[in-house]
Amino acid sequence: MNIKIAVLTVVSGRKTALMNLIKGLALNEPLPAELIIVHMNEDTYALPPSPFPIRTISHYDPAKLPLASARNLALAESRVEHCIFLDVDCIPAPNLINVYAEAFSRTDQLWSGQVRYLTPDFSAALNVADLEVKSMCDPIRGKLDALPYELFWSLNFACTKTVFRKIGGFDESYKGYGAEDTDFAFTARAQGIPLGLVNAMAYHQPHASYDPPLNHLEDIVNNAQTFYKKWKLWPMEGWLNKFVQLGYISRSNDEINILAYPEKSVIGQYLK
Repeated sequence: MNIKIAVLTVVSGRKTALMNLIKGLALNEPLPAELIIVHMNEDTYALPPSPFPIRTISHYDPAKLPLASARNLALAESRVEHCIFLDVDCIPAPNLINVYAEAFSRTDQLWSGQVRYLTPDFSAALNVADLEVKSMCDPIRGKLDALPYELFWSLNFACTKTVFRKIGGFDESYKGYGAEDTDFAFTARAQGIPLGLVNAMAYHQPHASYDPPLNHLEDIVNNAQTFYKKWKLWPMEGWLNKFVQLGYISRSNDEINILAYPEKSVIGQYLK
């Protein structure tokens, strides 16, 4: 099997996680043909020597974290046809690239890998057996034999440039956090592109997050409305319902209004 595969990641303020991702890729067989790193709203920085080529790019958006456009830029900058999108918080298993290569050799479609969530006491020594023991399967996706488009997540997936361009890339109407990956999957479905699930495992490194993510309230509301206008369905319903319960938004059948913004002290109460 001689398929050259690029790994693409976008990053903002996650230097330690990025170093672990690179260490994990260095244990893969085969190695990636290249790693493309797009730094969102930050300068690039020096990286340690690596057994594969790494290219870094800065991408600035003065308004919001440019997740959609950064992923599109990463793919545009890649020099090979076959690409894996890996979230910066993910450490790839040593066979991740090989599993995707086998999938690519079978058919040209959208492929989703799997994710296990590392506990805070995991060791960054990257012993694979330890990563398995110190991690938990995804509570929603981890036991599925097939992945519905509604549950597609951009943490760990792969496709060719041909498939990506048929989908149209990530819709840059989505600004900041939320819904751009669900939109990507819905567009793939509308284009008749199959979504397959493979055992290309990545281990997600723990970091501060909030439930509900009040720190992203405005982005989630704006992106939910963008999604609704396009698909006539509401994404992120669980979070939206929690925002309603907490009194920060009101909802009607086709509209959301922000009633108040949470104070930083309140956001901190929802740290997971």
